[in-house]
Amino acid sequence: MTMTHDIILGIDLGTTNSEVAAIVGDEVQVLAINGERVVPSVVGLAPDDRVLVGTPARNQYPLYPDRTVKSVKRLMGSAERIVLGRHSYSPPEISALILDSLKTRAETVLDRPVSQAVITVPAYFSDAQRQATRDAGRIAGLEVVRILNEPTAAALAYGADRRGNRTILIYDLGGGTFDVSLVQVQDEITEVIASHGNNQLGGDDFDRHLLDWVHDRFIESGGPDLRNDSGAMSRLLYAVEEAKKRLSFEPYAHIREAHLAERDGVPVHLDVEISRADYEGLIRHMLDTTLDSVYQALSDAGKRPDQIDEVLLVGGASRTPLVAQLLEDRTGLVPHQDLQPELCVAFGAGVLAARQAGHNIDRVLVDISPYSFGPSHLGVLNGRPHEHCYHPIIRRNTPLPVSRTDSYHTLVDGQTDWQVSIYQGDDPDALNNILVGRFCIEGLSQVPAGNEMLCRMELDLDGILKVTATEKRTGLARHITIEGATTAMSAEEIARARQRLRELLAQSRADTAESLEQEETPAREPDTDEDRARHELRQQVFAAGRLLERSQRLLERMTPEDRQEAVGLHREIEEALRTQTWPQLQTATAQLTDLLFYVEEA
Repeated sequence: MTMTHDIILGIDLGTTNSEVAAIVGDEVQVLAINGERVVPSVVGLAPDDRVLVGTPARNQYPLYPDRTVKSVKRLMGSAERIVLGRHSYSPPEISALILDSLKTRAETVLDRPVSQAVITVPAYFSDAQRQATRDAGRIAGLEVVRILNEPTAAALAYGADRRGNRTILIYDLGGGTFDVSLVQVQDEITEVIASHGNNQLGGDDFDRHLLDWVHDRFIESGGPDLRNDSGAMSRLLYAVEEAKKRLSFEPYAHIREAHLAERDGVPVHLDVEISRADYEGLIRHMLDTTLDSVYQALSDAGKRPDQIDEVLLVGGASRTPLVAQLLEDRTGLVPHQDLQPELCVAFGAGVLAARQAGHNIDRVLVDISPYSFGPSHLGVLNGRPHEHCYHPIIRRNTPLPVSRTDSYHTLVDGQTDWQVSIYQGDDPDALNNILVGRFCIEGLSQVPAGNEMLCRMELDLDGILKVTATEKRTGLARHITIEGATTAMSAEEIARARQRLRELLAQSRADTAESLEQEETPAREPDTDEDRARHELRQQVFAAGRLLERSQRLLERMTPEDRQEAVGLHREIEEALRTQTWPQLQTATAQLTDLLFYVEEA
């Protein structure tokens, strides 16, 4: 006789987005209708008083912001009333509408009624907030069998409870809330041992800072102040949210809104571009406060950063590349993103829900890239300039399919071509990785050094890697398609690859020796302007390498304030060398030189 199990839903009731997971066959899945797995946590009343939930409500928001509510999770546990049109509602009632939509979605996909759910909440949620969540479930016709802490759900999704004794740092940056938790996994027990956070910090706050920046650019370009025009501001916010998402994967985002406003009866359009660097500069101070919470959680748990075994990223806002970079700098660990950050908590809730219903679930299985991929570039390695530095654009364990873009710059004035060498691996020296492809983009604009080039990588479920190099200012592009990029190489292929690397390494050493000789002995006068530019650039890069070595030796002599400034400048110099941003390199090296002068004089 076949045993049947009840189905219990796993629900992530999020500030910005919500998801529902359940067991389908033998696997936990985040359920989708028409390909949509993420449901915006937005509720609205249409002009005819029809209730709108999810995407329809989000689409209505730019037109009727007074009839639409977002981020209700921030109000859970409060007595505040939410006004929509002529009606008012409590936060649990609004949340219940979202839960009811998720319940209906699940029943449609599973083709059976469901009445039980595990619902997740932030670890720091108060008793009142947890009770309000239970109330919302009951209003939606769901028996809430368990309120599950979001970091515990994330640990379950990653299968951390099945991998022995470990201490895990879970960094959860969602749309409206942030928390960091230290989770101790021992045998079959997953326990939150410390938690800290801010229930008023998240991607929504990033949106507001970006909105202010875009609004200021709009005014500077001749547009009117829109702050008293709720419709225009709603349109602008919608566009800003989409731009923020693109900046997680692209170095630039274009924001265009036609006829956003009028001035003296004439339509005014918005057309502005923002770089990821500018965006990350806008939110850096907020990310720094999340690091304060990380240190506080570590202190509360009595742990040092080197006692952490894993760092897991959770929440859609954690996709911002600067988040992973800052955490890696502080912990020495590359944060895991094996699962989609915005789906991770729902997956974990689904795992617990399936177990509660009697299913034997190990962990969630997803397709990931087993290798890292990226181009080589000029930079600093071990304190010395190196022409074959490597920084992955696609990191191993990234869920598939994936598309990522990074930017680079030409080396000399008038550079007309760029040789793009693509490697597979994780070593910071490209020559220690596997060369998987090479191509050249020719016919670049005759412009000064620093001409920006974009390198885009797309990796699909079949292991086909497509690499495109584009000159940003003109759109000139070339690409290569690499079949079977994620397939394990044969012994013969590895041998051939290693031979190619030995040849490259020999050539690189010869070039380095020649460069050092030119540096240490009087060199002939360069013949052309291009020769002189290349010579000056080499001198600048080598000088930067020597400066970094000198500064590293002096760190112990510095005051804490000077040390912090020096380390920050080290990062700026290394980043400038990696991206070949020569004006930034000149500024940062000049600042570090001034700092070292005072340190050495002390």
